[in-house]
Amino acid sequence: MKGISMRPTTSRDTAGTVLLVGASRGLGLAMAAEFLKKGWNVVGTVRGSARTGLHDLADEHAGRVEIGALDITEPDQIAALHDRLSGRSFDILFVNAGTANRNQDETIADVSTDEFVRVMITNALGPMRVVEGLQDLVSANGLIGVMSSGQGSISNNEKGGHEVYRGSKAALNQYMRSYAARHAGESRALVLMAPGWIRTELGGMNAPFTVEESVPKIVDVLVSQQEKSGLQYLDREGRTVPW
Repeated sequence: MKGISMRPTTSRDTAGTVLLVGASRGLGLAMAAEFLKKGWNVVGTVRGSARTGLHDLADEHAGRVEIGALDITEPDQIAALHDRLSGRSFDILFVNAGTANRNQDETIADVSTDEFVRVMITNALGPMRVVEGLQDLVSANGLIGVMSSGQGSISNNEKGGHEVYRGSKAALNQYMRSYAARHAGESRALVLMAPGWIRTELGGMNAPFTVEESVPKIVDVLVSQQEKSGLQYLDREGRTVPW
């Protein structure tokens, strides 16, 4: 990854290694910290070459954190990351990606084409390109997870609102379901995570739950799903979310 070195981990006495895509801030950074707390090694990606909170974590946990640059909207960068990590095996690949249209009150008829495309690429196309591009780095009994949302549930959409964001996450869910169908019979666990409404830059300050109380539960669910083959759409309590 140009501009950011990826150094080999030295700690062998760990629970496992997670490849965490989108770990520079917010939920992704908190997840990296929680995995480290549980004894895992972390390979985390950030966009660009600027220093981030993940660099601070790397300084605090010598030899247990590797950092690489990745913009999931750029297929060439996904391929470059794969080449850099070729020959490695990860217990968990988790893709943390999410954005929203700038005016979430606008309807699907109101949103501009450019804004619609931006949200769909970041929330649906990009994550699936990462899953497809890095899947062979995950161990046969490992887990591939993607950050979805409860708003991606079609069954639970009784109030409307946030139409563009909802649609992008519903699309992500559908694409992961297609991915699971193509890989039926494989032993890997697949998880769509609905973390809930959390106080992040995306969730806003009116969200009822903090990062600190939510992320440990998210990580616990992912760890608990290892070696459970097939696709699950789960919330941070481990409950099934209706499709």
